[in-house]
Amino acid sequence: MKVSIIGTGYVGLTTGVCLGFLGHKVTCLDSDEAKIETLQSGHTPIYEPWLEDLLALAQPNLCFSTSYAQSIPEADVVFIAVGTPPLASGSPDLTYLLSAAQGIGKHLNGGFTVVVNKSTVPIGSGNWVESILRESYEQHHRHQSGGHFAVASNPEFLREGSALNDSLYPDRVVIGADEPRALELLYTLYRPVLDQTFPAPTFLPRPEGLGAVPLISTQLASAELIKYAANAFLALKISYINEIGRLAERVGADITQVANGIGLDKRIGTRFLQPGIGWGGSCFGKDTAALISTAAEYGLVMPIVQAAREINNCQRAHVIEKLLAELKILKGRTVGLLGLAFKPQTDDLRDAPAVEIARQLTERGAKVRAHDPVALPRARREYADSDITFCEDPVELANGADALVLVTEWPQYRDLPWEDLARDMRHPLVLDGRQFLDRPRLTRAGLQYVGILS
Repeated sequence: MKVSIIGTGYVGLTTGVCLGFLGHKVTCLDSDEAKIETLQSGHTPIYEPWLEDLLALAQPNLCFSTSYAQSIPEADVVFIAVGTPPLASGSPDLTYLLSAAQGIGKHLNGGFTVVVNKSTVPIGSGNWVESILRESYEQHHRHQSGGHFAVASNPEFLREGSALNDSLYPDRVVIGADEPRALELLYTLYRPVLDQTFPAPTFLPRPEGLGAVPLISTQLASAELIKYAANAFLALKISYINEIGRLAERVGADITQVANGIGLDKRIGTRFLQPGIGWGGSCFGKDTAALISTAAEYGLVMPIVQAAREINNCQRAHVIEKLLAELKILKGRTVGLLGLAFKPQTDDLRDAPAVEIARQLTERGAKVRAHDPVALPRARREYADSDITFCEDPVELANGADALVLVTEWPQYRDLPWEDLARDMRHPLVLDGRQFLDRPRLTRAGLQYVGILS
């Protein structure tokens, strides 16, 4: 099947590479010429484990372009995977979605094409995109019949850091469309994933016991709401355990034990019950804000979702409170942040807690250093004008520091030479923002260990 994907960010590029690996002919389209040149050279502009390896396997089926005229006319399926960043109101900015829909409509060739919203878009966007496609097609094909297309929603449920695994071995595939032909075409597209008939890459083995993947076929609006509802619920779980953690801290309970005790209830589950600084990234914050904004358009309030956002913001401020409690004064202190990316196994800095914590520290007169095993190059580009000093290794980060804060739970931070770091620090204080480090080992190394919720 011939597929075109507009946008080569985390979602678009992962989707394109996976579909190419499965045997479809895929063109990835992006207006950023530097990105396209990077991809054409066999490299990726983002960090995602195993992505370049799978790109190499899929290379015979992949094409990268900046031209709608080359990418759209022959496609059976066109995915829109452009950014929808939040506006000040919380509503998503649909500028890129509008531009993509106009470009697709201009270059449709008259055959039947399924246009798929892969971006996370407000409820009702399928109908809106369809109207834009129709208007654009008629504007540029005044004397031609045809324009046979259907709009579908195929929300992504990818976790950065394990996006390939989530694409090839998903929990479910959700397809929303009001046109039966669109559903049939997308079923054919995803059939190798649904039936798990493809040979698994050696570096991404199929999970043991995985059988057929469920397909959820819905109306357009239902698929759009599924995406928002799923992300909001996961955000709720994280904020909930952090709220319980604040209570546990007051009463002398161990929040890690509490989380384990409730998570083993099969009705609740252990995932997303890890106490700590809270969530960041491009999804939870944006999607919960958009859900609240959409509800407001219909005269509804969503106090539970709003509370989850407020609790999450409080966790970042709690880091500052903890440091103040231990150091008493932050002005003139040097604080090292271990981790910049919003989560491990990615270099994504969007809504990264480390960035907000650094801002709050510098506002209070502290000197901030930061290290990350993957995200440093991106951080230097995106925050070149900040007051953060970027360090190449944790030893440099700790030298003369008054405190270290574990912000991102990269596995390699567990095995740092803590004894050496303790000797190099002015005050051997470590604040574990993810309840992740080995407290007994740090204590033996001569460090004062403080948990974010202990």
